[in-house]
Amino acid sequence: MSLIDWPEPTAKSEAMFADDLEEVGFVMNASRLWAYQPALHEGMFELLRQLVHEHGLSYRERGILVTACASALGDSYCSVAWGTKLAGVANEDLAAGVLRGDDFGLSPAEHALAEWARKVARDPNGTSAPDVRALRDTGWTDRQIFAITAFVALRIAFSTINDALGARPDAEYRSVAPPAVLKEITYGRPLAD
Repeated sequence: MSLIDWPEPTAKSEAMFADDLEEVGFVMNASRLWAYQPALHEGMFELLRQLVHEHGLSYRERGILVTACASALGDSYCSVAWGTKLAGVANEDLAAGVLRGDDFGLSPAEHALAEWARKVARDPNGTSAPDVRALRDTGWTDRQIFAITAFVALRIAFSTINDALGARPDAEYRSVAPPAVLKEITYGRPLAD
C-alpha cells in the first residue's frame, strides 16, 4: 500500500497501531509507513497538539484546516480521513463543500481559516496583507495566525511524506467515509484495494 515496503514492527510502532485501532478501528497505511520513524511521527504530532492546545483550535476548526489544506494539495489520504472526521462533527455536506472549495455553512471565521489553509498549501509566496486582514477581521489574532500557519505547514509536511512514498488511503474508508465526502475526492492516490 506504498512505494516502499512496510518496516518490521517495533514496540513503538505497535503503540502507534494500537492508537489507530482505538481511534479509527483499523491500522492505517500511513501509520505502517511512519513505523520507519515512530519518534518523528510522535514529535510532529506533539507539535501539532501544542499548537492546538495553546491557541484553542477546536476539533471542527482543525478539521476545516486539514480538509481545506489536503484538498488544495491534492492529497486524497488526508482529504478522506479528515473529511470523514469533519463530517462527524459537522455534516457530510459541509465536509464535502470544504473539500471542493465551497465554504457554504462555515462561519466567517471558519471560511477565513479554510481560505488561508488553501492559500498556504497552493502558494505560500502568494499570500498577501489582505489575506491576513481577512483572518484578523473575523477575530483571529496575529499570534493565532502564526499558529494556524505553522499547523498547516506541519500538515503539509506530513502529507508530502505520505504522498511521495505512495501511502494509499485505507480501503476501510469505502465503508467509513460518508458518500458525499468520497464523491469529492477525485484526486491523489486511489483508496487501497
